[in-house]
Amino acid sequence: MPRPAPTVPRFDPPTRAEYREAPFAAPPVVPVRTWKRRAFYWLLRWGFFASVWLTLAVAVMVLWYARDLPRPESALDAARRPSLTLQDRSGHVIATFGDVVGEPLRLKDFAPALPAAVVAVEDRRFWHHFGLDPVGLLRAAFVNVTAGRVVQGGSTLTQQVAKTLFLTNARTTKRKVQELLLTLWLEKHFTKKEILEIYLNRVYLGSGAWGMDAAAKMYFGVSARRVTLPQAAVLAGLPRAPSRFNPRVNPDAAIARAKEVLGTMVASEVITAEQANSAAGQIVFPPNPVAPGWFADWIADQSQSLLAPDTDAVLRTTLDSRWQTVVERDLAAVLDGPGTAAMVSEGAVVIVDAATGAVRAMVGGRNFHTSPFNRAVLARRQPGSSFKPFVWLTALENGMTPDDTVLDGPLKIGNWSPSNFEHRYMGEVTLEEALAQSINTASVRILMRSGGAKAVAATAARLGIADKLPKDASLALGTGEVGLLELTAAYAPFFNGGNRVVPFGLDKAPHVSEPVISPGVASMMARMLGAVVTRGTGRAAAVPGHVVAGKTGTTQDYKDAWFIGSVKGVLIGIWMGNDDNVPMKGVLGGGLPARLFHDIAMGID
Repeated sequence: MPRPAPTVPRFDPPTRAEYREAPFAAPPVVPVRTWKRRAFYWLLRWGFFASVWLTLAVAVMVLWYARDLPRPESALDAARRPSLTLQDRSGHVIATFGDVVGEPLRLKDFAPALPAAVVAVEDRRFWHHFGLDPVGLLRAAFVNVTAGRVVQGGSTLTQQVAKTLFLTNARTTKRKVQELLLTLWLEKHFTKKEILEIYLNRVYLGSGAWGMDAAAKMYFGVSARRVTLPQAAVLAGLPRAPSRFNPRVNPDAAIARAKEVLGTMVASEVITAEQANSAAGQIVFPPNPVAPGWFADWIADQSQSLLAPDTDAVLRTTLDSRWQTVVERDLAAVLDGPGTAAMVSEGAVVIVDAATGAVRAMVGGRNFHTSPFNRAVLARRQPGSSFKPFVWLTALENGMTPDDTVLDGPLKIGNWSPSNFEHRYMGEVTLEEALAQSINTASVRILMRSGGAKAVAATAARLGIADKLPKDASLALGTGEVGLLELTAAYAPFFNGGNRVVPFGLDKAPHVSEPVISPGVASMMARMLGAVVTRGTGRAAAVPGHVVAGKTGTTQDYKDAWFIGSVKGVLIGIWMGNDDNVPMKGVLGGGLPARLFHDIAMGID
């Protein structure tokens, strides 16, 4: 017969009375099965309570962070700064300000390689997740830990759209929670294609360009409709770090990043390895356009009053990009070459149309990126002898002629004794010869004979010098402070028949041209300034086959060196010196500035 099954003795816990009788008795042994059952029910009960409280806590946190959540309905109406695009006189873009936005395109309008590259490198599971991608997060974490640095990001394209449209880049819990909420909202209200369209049209890609179309036109000169595979790889690589991978700033980094994108596309089986290798060898960037920072800033400041509020604008300027390139190149060559030995750290150059005042080129210093201060417009320096033409003009208007004579000899006015540069005296000389040789004593005598400092200051103001000038005879030696652009434009009446011009940079702006001196007097001034170049202090500025006229200027202790001259219908104004007024090493206006004038004049044929 089978044995009866063993029975488990019943366990009855001691009553309270029994426990009182034997408080130190060994506790009864609780069967394991009963202990596990009790533990399970205990965990179940407290787990339920904990989940309820956790759910309430999460709900409160979500409500707290959602209280100032941006309105998702405004997704496609996000505000941006209006853009200002400046073109040179030929219509080529030279600078942009504000937010540049291209043509809004539908997904089917983009070159197929572009959205394919973006999805491959930014969110390869984009078409399959619900806005958040746990698989992608785990993969990115593994890759980053393995590489020891951040190689992949875990954010989906939908999350990036939420952040781009509504939020900032702040690394806070609040921003992350709001990003998750907005991500879910986007996935619910937009299709995957629409979300990708928003991304492609709104993502920031450096240099003020928002959207793939704006970036394609800025970096490659083509629409996003027609970008090639190599170009698509460059554009798709920009969102991670638009400044670091900007083709205009760091083309090598942009190429390296594009190759990473191509590799990712191969891994995602979007393209073959052969296609990637071929595309990697075809990554080229067009030459950077002329970026005349000083000129562009000058125009941007001037145009603010002309632009309609919150409206994009495209303005054509008077700048000649080819001449601008010549000026930048030649000034850099002088400063980096002979200027270094002569202790010259800065320079500025302007080219102004003598008939109208249109500014054709402007360089305000050695390097705009390291020093955007515009020395051509904003700096005020003593012009030295380059101010003397206004003294001679005042004399002509008071009845003198270039052939009249003036004494070059020792002179003393009170406690002041002006002297010539080489401390030599020529006796009686004609006005023309005195200007050609830049004789200081003759200049002071002419000023005193022509009505004094007040009369000369009035003449200079009539021709366009707006700065306050000294009221004593030292004005004859150029002791006032003026700006390069102002001084250069004030020379215009000497070469355009007597008309004052106001320098301007917008192509459609009405230019001011009014008669301020008679044509006959203007002709005499042009004749005398021509003598400065043919046989005087400005001989280094001569250009074979062309009539050149102008004036040199050197201030005390070689702190400033100038040449302002006319050639081929334009005025070229040049200043050299140091921002801290440290003297240069023997630099005269007839030296480096005059030679730079010659080089620029030869290059603008």
